[in-house]
Amino acid sequence: MGFTPKARNLDAMTFADNLAALPAIDHLAAINVLDADGAIIDTVENKPGKSGSVKVYNHLAQVYGAITPEAAEAALAIFAEHTEDARANPGKHPNIDRLDQVLATGNTLGLQEVPAQQ
Repeated sequence: MGFTPKARNLDAMTFADNLAALPAIDHLAAINVLDADGAIIDTVENKPGKSGSVKVYNHLAQVYGAITPEAAEAALAIFAEHTEDARANPGKHPNIDRLDQVLATGNTLGLQEVPAQQ
């Protein structure tokens, strides 16, 4: 279960390469991030600059059902070079920071699709 890169050399995989291997998200307007009580704590909109995060979070929802510590590890690998940048610049990539927070706390965050208007 989880993300399986198409290439053999994981070190050569970029975020763009990894995104290309994930399912399309045209059907989504956004992904809601939920706390343990099911309350929405953030909404990641499917728009330029955020659509990559929506694609990764959608993958986590499909494969893991939520952002679990295991899912967070997989997502950080998918974010590739952006993970290192996020860790060097806290706050620059909040959707990656959230994954590190899940790893640090062991807490699970829910994910809820927001369908695009047809």
